[in-house]
Amino acid sequence: MTDSASFALTCLVLLVLLGLAYIPLGNYMAKVYETSHHLRVEKWVYKLVGVDPDADQRWTVYLRSLLVFSFVSVLFLFAFQRVQHWLPLSLGQSAVSPGVAFNTAISFVTNTNWQSYSGESTMGILVQMGGLAVQNFMSAAVGMAVAVALIRGFVRRETERVGNFWVDLVRTSLRILLPLAFVAALVLLANGVTQNLVNPVHVTTLSHAAQVIPQGPIASQEAIKELGTNGGGYFNANSAHPYENPNPITNLLEIFLILVIPFALTRTFGRMVGRPRYGFAILGAMVAIFVLCLGLTYWAEMAHGGIALQAAGSAMEGKEVRFGVPSSVLFGVATTSTSTGAVNSFFSSFTPFGGGVVLFDILLGEVSPGGTGSGLYGMLMLAILTVFIAGLMVGRTPEFLGKKIGPREMKLVSLYILSVPALILAGAGVAMALPGPRASILNGGPHGLTEVLYAYASAANNNGSAFAGLNANTTFYNSTLGVVMALGRLIPIIFVIALAGSLARQRTTQESEGTMPADRPQFTVLLVGVAIIVTGLTYFPALALGPLAEGLH
Repeated sequence: MTDSASFALTCLVLLVLLGLAYIPLGNYMAKVYETSHHLRVEKWVYKLVGVDPDADQRWTVYLRSLLVFSFVSVLFLFAFQRVQHWLPLSLGQSAVSPGVAFNTAISFVTNTNWQSYSGESTMGILVQMGGLAVQNFMSAAVGMAVAVALIRGFVRRETERVGNFWVDLVRTSLRILLPLAFVAALVLLANGVTQNLVNPVHVTTLSHAAQVIPQGPIASQEAIKELGTNGGGYFNANSAHPYENPNPITNLLEIFLILVIPFALTRTFGRMVGRPRYGFAILGAMVAIFVLCLGLTYWAEMAHGGIALQAAGSAMEGKEVRFGVPSSVLFGVATTSTSTGAVNSFFSSFTPFGGGVVLFDILLGEVSPGGTGSGLYGMLMLAILTVFIAGLMVGRTPEFLGKKIGPREMKLVSLYILSVPALILAGAGVAMALPGPRASILNGGPHGLTEVLYAYASAANNNGSAFAGLNANTTFYNSTLGVVMALGRLIPIIFVIALAGSLARQRTTQESEGTMPADRPQFTVLLVGVAIIVTGLTYFPALALGPLAEGLH
């Protein structure tokens, strides 16, 4: 079978799997967030933390609860790493250094999962399992809770109450993520992904060299790593490691896990607002951008321009040789279109234009379909901007789902859209201006700029993947990327929750002839155009100096 035929078949199978899961999973998640019934185990959790699950919170209280939970989580994970040498299952690993522990704590709490270290040589089993994997659940649940709070803002009237953060967090973890991750872990385990609690195995290779093969509870961490769009690998090689991703079946399954919740949340949105067609419109925009980026990256990697690449038949350097270029491209676009830092090949080895596209995926804000929760609320923010712009162009009333888009709402949307680019461009600019950080760049010229820009884009958008070729395990990068991760996660969430409160305070107005319909193909096309144009205008100078300059050289 040719590469093109294999790629087409893989995409078809993935499409079928996502299509089969879309409606039942989306409907189930809507039911989880709309029911007033509490499970017994949930009541125990609420009693343990002293929370009244029936108390509906104002948006300010909801936001404060989220911020407190995130802050405490960072402190706990930082301390957990610092004392790992005293803990069982440490495998003899020493305490994680303060800089790496700080960066990693923020990274996993913010759903970024940026790793400036090698997991198998830095973390023991207990820290990986009880610290990092737990935050894979919690950070994904926080993103989904924020998305649900914004949906309630559209649904509710004349109130500032957007739900209960603790209820949303617990229900997301226990009713959605935990059961799905359990099933996914069993399937991964059945297909060869390692799961044990034994010490590393010492072997002698065929060349009589000594080698240490790490072990651990990999399948369970791999499942939530992909399902929660986290991406942090148990091993430094991440999903290119045969213990994490041993064969084409697991490779396809991991791509499915990455995409299934973000896409299905559009169905949840449509059900909760009582307008399923609005969910399909948002889904259409996500799919259109994903397919566009996938096609461009596939073309760039299969064109393999240059004498050496043409002689080899493909741009295979740095790719996943077990699966070939097509599956490497599909995995790469899936992870950068979501907030998943998992990789099965190195983007630094992509062609300049191919690497530029996966970078552009992240710069879009990862809304196609984005992370668990963050992709949906990011696309909804762009939808509000689209309604406003379209209203100005054709004289339509700026409304969305019966809520007026006034000055307050547009200020919050504008601040949301501008905050992350400011972090990315400022961080990359400072790194390129100082001689110390520049010394960490292993490749000069435009490629080196792309590596630095990608690092800050990945941090600010909470993706976590690295372009490779940049030594980020330094005091400067551990500190600045940690700060950028925290601000890139929390500042947009503040604006989203504030917007939810502002929308919930309004009355619902009836649609009129002057209302722009936001459930038709024309709106989907406008939404895609706004997402691409806004991103292009924001980052074009940086992209022109990086991947575009390298590709045109």
